[in-house]
Amino acid sequence: MADKDTTHFGYQEVATGDKQKKVAEVFHSVASKYDLMNDLMSFGIHRLWKRYTIELSGVRAGNSVLDIAGGTGDLSYAFARRVGPEGQVVLADINESMLKVGRDRLADRGIAGNLETVQANAESLPFDDNRFDVVSIAFGLRNVTHKEKALAEMQRVLKPGGRLLVLEFSKPRNDLLSRAYDFYSFQALPRMGSLVTGDADSYRYLAESIRMHPDQETLKAMMSDAGFERVQYHNLTGGIVALHRGVKP
Repeated sequence: MADKDTTHFGYQEVATGDKQKKVAEVFHSVASKYDLMNDLMSFGIHRLWKRYTIELSGVRAGNSVLDIAGGTGDLSYAFARRVGPEGQVVLADINESMLKVGRDRLADRGIAGNLETVQANAESLPFDDNRFDVVSIAFGLRNVTHKEKALAEMQRVLKPGGRLLVLEFSKPRNDLLSRAYDFYSFQALPRMGSLVTGDADSYRYLAESIRMHPDQETLKAMMSDAGFERVQYHNLTGGIVALHRGVKP
């Protein structure tokens, strides 16, 4: 196990202070083709995973929502339509390139009045306590260096009774599916990344970061430790992805 001065970046051991910079380089590299690659990598199924997240969030008109690691804005767009003009959505991402793509894309889709974009680190959120009805983080938690800090921050900024939704790659429940997924992740994804973005290494990191992410039960326990109640998870596509949900007491 890594000591306190190092952490994992995919399968590499790096200085803890260097991980954020290395993750930033990955997303600077892929930002312009991020949506295209998401569609190609998941065969479009990521849209169904995100739709399920929206449904399970219970977001209503007038709510305030924080979409952490919101990237190019898929969830923020859907949340903004749900909360309406009386609500507010904050699209937050630590990566400037991803945030710019998301801001431009949402403006092009006519989302402006009830949406704010903020460059922010999930481990130190620049928001008051008890501000949001819903916090979401989709495919971003595995890139956070100190996940416990980030979960504690998400709990802090939620209102009592507010919900956290964590959508993330996880561990397939079937051995045959797991083997097929490994082959796809480590053979096909880097080649696809090379062809589409000219960057195989970033997609090799993607596959490695997924394998290093806590499994379903471990993440459930981490959310409980951060103070969330009624923590549950739903396996999607055989556990390739899991959606965790918890409530702030």
